[in-house]
Amino acid sequence: MRRLMLVGLAFAVMCSALLSLTGCVVVAPRPHYAARVWVPGYYAPGSVWISGHWRG
Repeated sequence: MRRLMLVGLAFAVMCSALLSLTGCVVVAPRPHYAARVWVPGYYAPGSVWISGHWRG
């Protein structure tokens, strides 16, 4: 009986892990955010600081 409960618990954990990963594969990102990229701040030539910004 103890072994059966252990096998059942392991099966439930594996099924829950499988179901939690399927959402990552099925759900596509929204197109609004797909084309935008964050550019961190940097020093341009001439020692000019360019602050971080979104580039799309």
